[in-house]
Amino acid sequence: MPSPEWSYHRNGCKTCARAQEFIGKHKVKPAATVIDARKSKMGESDALKLAAEVHEIYATKGTRVVHIDLKKEKPSKDELIALLIGPTGNLRAPTFKVGKTLLVGFDEETYSKVLR
Repeated sequence: MPSPEWSYHRNGCKTCARAQEFIGKHKVKPAATVIDARKSKMGESDALKLAAEVHEIYATKGTRVVHIDLKKEKPSKDELIALLIGPTGNLRAPTFKVGKTLLVGFDEETYSKVLR
């Protein structure tokens, strides 16, 4: 089962707690690098650098999951920012980097697929 190499979360966030609960329940090895969103802010440039390192992005927006295959699709900078950046102007939490995949937000079905 692949495990996240990197995670970005915010303590006290309900969605981040649900993501951590999923990881514990499914015995996924915790991320090697964990960044606390309250202590280390990641803005647009950091988020775009992160997106440049992966081949696909799964971003949960409400109940909808947006999947972008960056090998086939070339979204604009604005489209990527809309998926990756939250209302505070920082990277949305939770975010996990799993190999060449970026998980933004939490969706149990997507986590089951990527962290299988």
